[in-house]
Amino acid sequence: MLSPFFSSKNLEAGTDEAGRGCLAGPVTAAAVILPVNFTNKILNDSKQLSEKTRELLRPLIEEQAITFAITHLEPQEIDTINILNASIKAMQECILKLNPLPEYIIVDGNTPFLRKKGIKNESGKIFIPSEIEILTSIPSTSIIKGDSKFLSIAAASVLAKTYRDEYMNKIHEEFPIYNWKKNKGYPTKEHREAIKKYGITKYHRTTFRLLPEQTKLDL
Repeated sequence: MLSPFFSSKNLEAGTDEAGRGCLAGPVTAAAVILPVNFTNKILNDSKQLSEKTRELLRPLIEEQAITFAITHLEPQEIDTINILNASIKAMQECILKLNPLPEYIIVDGNTPFLRKKGIKNESGKIFIPSEIEILTSIPSTSIIKGDSKFLSIAAASVLAKTYRDEYMNKIHEEFPIYNWKKNKGYPTKEHREAIKKYGITKYHRTTFRLLPEQTKLDL
């Protein structure tokens, strides 16, 4: 059983992302506030769960959560602000969507929720001053392997993964030659061979090393 809370605050949000290492598709973040009495014996880091278990957990999390939010950040924004900043921004957007807002935020990984360089705010959704004030006023802690330690981060990891997989299944129908329904945009041999043969799409991240012999492909 994972731990329920990191802080002493009842409205503690866990947040996580999926798709950071992919060549195509969005990076998807989720944020979840769970009730004090929430328990689930099988909930864990989404990477440790089967697809069937993740799909079973998703509606349970959504029904029992006090509030949750999902954000997709598209490849164009990833290419503009880089994948690390995009991952953090996606989580920040999720926090702003929560109602009620959290009193504390726990983040999976070792990157601070608010980086010393400030909030990346030059593309995609532009945070207004009141939103920046909200983000900077809520205390937060980044926790390495937090998705295997705390229920709310694990819940966020499941939602981020399942919503992103759903997104990739949808755009697979538009470009089936890349087989995103199976590889979900990750750099598999099959995916890279399709890129080499057919080129890239609007869903590919052009600043990523799409092929071993290249650093960037032009659209």
